Amino acid sequence: YFFTSLKQKKKNEKHDKKMSEGFFTQGSVCMTNCPTLIVTVGLPARGKTYISKKLTRYLNWIGVPTKEFNVGQYRRDCVKIYKSFEFFRPDNEEGLKIRKQCASAALNDVQQYLGEEGGQVAVFDATNTTRERRETIVRFAEQNGYKVFFVESVCEDPDVIAENIVQVKLGSPDYTDCNTDEAIEDFMKRIKCYENSYQTLDEDLDRELSFIKIIDVGRRYLVNRVLDHIQSRIVYYLMNIHITPRSIYLCRHGESDLNVKGRIGGDSGLSLRGKEFARYLAKFIQDQNIKDLKVWTSQMKRTIQTAEALSVPYEQWKALNEIDAGVCEEMMYEEIQENYPLEFALRDQDKYRYRYPKGESYEDLVQRLEPVIMELERQENVLVICHQAVMRCLLAYFLDKSADELPYLKCPLHTVLKLTPVAYGCKVESISLNVDAVNTHRDKPEVGPHCTAWGPVSSNMRSVPVLSATCTLGLELLSRRISDRWLLNRGDILKPVRLDLFPHFVFPAE
Repeated sequence: YFFTSLKQKKKNEKHDKKMSEGFFTQGSVCMTNCPTLIVTVGLPARGKTYISKKLTRYLNWIGVPTKEFNVGQYRRDCVKIYKSFEFFRPDNEEGLKIRKQCASAALNDVQQYLGEEGGQVAVFDATNTTRERRETIVRFAEQNGYKVFFVESVCEDPDVIAENIVQVKLGSPDYTDCNTDEAIEDFMKRIKCYENSYQTLDEDLDRELSFIKIIDVGRRYLVNRVLDHIQSRIVYYLMNIHITPRSIYLCRHGESDLNVKGRIGGDSGLSLRGKEFARYLAKFIQDQNIKDLKVWTSQMKRTIQTAEALSVPYEQWKALNEIDAGVCEEMMYEEIQENYPLEFALRDQDKYRYRYPKGESYEDLVQRLEPVIMELERQENVLVICHQAVMRCLLAYFLDKSADELPYLKCPLHTVLKLTPVAYGCKVESISLNVDAVNTHRDKPEVGPHCTAWGPVSSNMRSVPVLSATCTLGLELLSRRISDRWLLNRGDILKPVRLDLFPHFVFPAE
């Protein structure tokens, strides 16, 4: 015990010495799969909140539970009426006290989210411009067993800063009662309040920290000590995004022969109306007069035939192919309901995670589409001609939709969605090209006293037969329960089953 205490004392002295010299580390966090705290660093109007929101959206989309904690919003909730830049002066003791309290409140919420709520990544969005503030955050992370990754945005381009102030800050609640010139003048003075005390991340003094420094909106990067898979994905993502104004056009292929027959999947060509849509799409794109437009399709006939009508070069992506329905390819929903009633029920129970036998789930599709998203972030104007499930996944990313919402997003045939990235999100314009087509959308089924698990009793779908012949489908129920949930052994995966979906089925005794 004596030698352990002596060793710890020396370790503490060494740590204090490093602190006094300007060094601080994250050494006590050694777990591989512990939560991550992302911390932004930078002067106001450097795009920290833009980065925070995009990063949060991306990580949630790929399945990493992430939440943003904007200290500025905590300050606005605390101080209802913003008066002027004087609040941010370094000699304003009351303002400094309030800002510290707001930062502490945000960190307390971070602790709750990464602990009690099961989050994996928290984004602490604030200026964090002093080494002292960053030391406090590192100590907080060490005490709670989090890894810390700093994201610093450095920009000295006055045009970029001015554009950011006009686009974002003038719409802030802080300036609702100010005219444009007054707001710009006040915000520039606010920036000055931070400049004198700003200590940028340093490759020598901060060499033990994990961070990426983004210089002049992505012209250069400095990456230091990336520790794990999540941090490497964050770095990769941040090195692909840009702020150049552009539009992304999403549409499905023209109506296909299998669409007309009500069958899913397959690789059929366009129907007559589908070919008409392709011609209308060509005229629409021509009328838009889009600079340097790139056109992407899947490797399936119906998207290629749609693109051919444009008479422009296009690229085929295998990653853009429609979701693989496995054994259900080219079947009608009624046929799936009749031949695979349990599969039909399980898909309605959790459409995002359900995987077709020998096929894919929406969750699989998101992973397949990640390279497409990365390339879309790098590009400027792009037209993506794809499929219903693929378009839903892409749309969910840009519109920040949850996994539960994603499989039910409406992506009708013969309609173009124009996505224009704006400050903290994406503006969507839906343009119908007025060519008739079948409706392939299937609403989320209701479950209630007058509904089955597969939809209202009055729906045009037939009721699913009683699941008493499970064995005839080649399925077996395990004769045990785990956490009060039956597990279905389908050969390729164990699936949890909600008992209320099968009111007439007699489950074996434990």
